[in-house]
This record gives sequence, structure tokens and C-alpha cells, in this order.
Amino acid sequence: MDSSARRQEFKPSDEHVIRSLFRDGILEHVYPAFFKAMSHPDHIGIALSISMAGYVLGGSSYFQALLFGSAWAGLIYYCCHEIYDGYVARRLSSDMAAIQAHYLENPDNGLWVAEADVKGHVSGGGAEFGQEAGDGSYAEMSHMVVVYPWRRKNLGSRLTGKALDFCKDRGFSRLVVDVSSPQTAAASLYQKFGFIQTSSHRNTHTNRWFSKLARINVNQMEKFI
Repeated sequence: MDSSARRQEFKPSDEHVIRSLFRDGILEHVYPAFFKAMSHPDHIGIALSISMAGYVLGGSSYFQALLFGSAWAGLIYYCCHEIYDGYVARRLSSDMAAIQAHYLENPDNGLWVAEADVKGHVSGGGAEFGQEAGDGSYAEMSHMVVVYPWRRKNLGSRLTGKALDFCKDRGFSRLVVDVSSPQTAAASLYQKFGFIQTSSHRNTHTNRWFSKLARINVNQMEKFI
């Protein structure tokens, strides 16, 4: 973000924009996840085998081979879409349905919006914080989204810095964030801030076979403050 943009606290009038920004920002990971999954050697081998089966069963039909291969690709795309769409649906019916109550009325929660001076370009990020039940307190950044025209302009770094400053002020010992494996740019950003990966799992709250077929992992990264 350049000098023409500013950071500000969330306003109720931002709710519609924030929800749209959140939904679009999460769903844009579907295609990268799909292409990443389909480029895996196992999926390439399966796609070729299925296409060959279609070719043979169709009596040396290239159309049948293409049809069978496309069906496999369609299944992988469906799995990727369901994972991210399901996540969006859960968040829009929980914390994102009551932004004021969930993020602003609790002093240990926070949500920030970065809004450009140029009309029509709004960028935002959110951070949700909670208490660890075991060895101390920690903060969790639930999501951060930046609209495409404002990427590579240091906006993600500034929002991450804002979240870290908030955590430090509130006395949290560490900041935790979950990043899905296709989100390589986000992982690189957090690594620059000193986050390290501490765990990885495929619990995407959808059918476990969807995560296996889509080959999507959820990587937890954290930084001690």
C-alpha cells in the first residue's frame, strides 16, 4: 500500500464490504489448490490411467478418453471448492455474521480495515484473539485478505504488523495463524515476520476424503512475541 492509503478502525458501514472481501479472498484459493493437486504425480498417473481406460472402453475413442479424464479432474475441483466454500459458509454464519459483537465488543479481539483513498479500492484484514487453556495466553489471527490491485504494496505486512502490535499491547505470548498449503504467498509473508510452522493436518471440517483427494493441508504457524 502506498502513501495514498490509510489504516483505520472497523466501521459498521464496512460490514458488507468486509464480508464480500472475505468470501472472494478465500474462494480465490480454489483454482491454485486445484492446479496444485492435479500437478501431483499421483493425480497425473491416475488421470492418465482413467483416460486410457476411457480410450479402451470407448473402442479407441479419444473423446471417451478425454471425457473420463475430465471427470477425474472435475472430481478434484469439486473437492477443492467444497473445502474453501465450506470454510466460508461456516465463518459467514458465525463470527463474520456479527462482526461488531464478535470482534469489537471484546477488548481481546480486533479487526482492522485498510481503505484506499481512491474510491472503489478497499483492502482489509481481520484478527481474532482468544485465551489458551494450558500454559498461557495466545492470539489467533483468523484471516487476512488483501484485494488483488493492492497486493505487493506492503499492505499485508502492515496489517500483520498491526496484529503483532495489538498482541504485544494485550500481553499475549504468541500469535498463531493457520495457512492452507496452497497459500504459499501468505506462508512466505509470515515467515518474513519470524513465524515458524509448528504442525500440519488435514482437518478441513469437510469429508476427510475431500482433503485427501485435494491434497490440502492446514499448516499452523506461530510466532513468540
